[in-house]
Amino acid sequence: MSRLLEDYNKQIKHDLKNKLGLKNIFEVPKIKKIILNIGVGDGKEDSKLIDKALEDLTLISGQKAIKTLSKKAISGFKIRAGMPLGVKVTLRNRMMYEFLDRLVNIAIPRIRDFRGLNSKSFDGKGNFSMGIKEHVIFPEINFDKVEKIRGMDITICTSARNNKEALELLKSFNMPFKDNKIN
Repeated sequence: MSRLLEDYNKQIKHDLKNKLGLKNIFEVPKIKKIILNIGVGDGKEDSKLIDKALEDLTLISGQKAIKTLSKKAISGFKIRAGMPLGVKVTLRNRMMYEFLDRLVNIAIPRIRDFRGLNSKSFDGKGNFSMGIKEHVIFPEINFDKVEKIRGMDITICTSARNNKEALELLKSFNMPFKDNKIN
């Protein structure tokens, strides 16, 4: 079992129940899934860029990533329907908690000029999204073999009913937020 999952089941769940004033342990919010996404806009000219991003995201997540395809043609951008434009992976259960552990304890401290995550990046329904400018902050990526540094999006989906509950949940996993205000 992952270290974070064990901590959640033994301590975090009970602390959140008391902190949020919930009556039942099953009302306590939990993380449902984490979605990682890398957009490769210049992959329309060279399919090897998509394959390299696919390989990098598979290394970062520990799970096979898939190509995302364009849904419709846009002539101004020279995009046809069905053309690969990015890669994504959805993590659940054990892999999700292992990735979250590496993100919080290894990757986020390696971000240059980091001052904390924005606590206003919630969507109103308890889901948190963040962007990373350099995917090389993850230790699985060999910096010498990287052709181009890419950004990536990370979305953490929770079962929280509002932003306040989701913020408390993510703080209990030691995610470094810069301020405690929520919208």
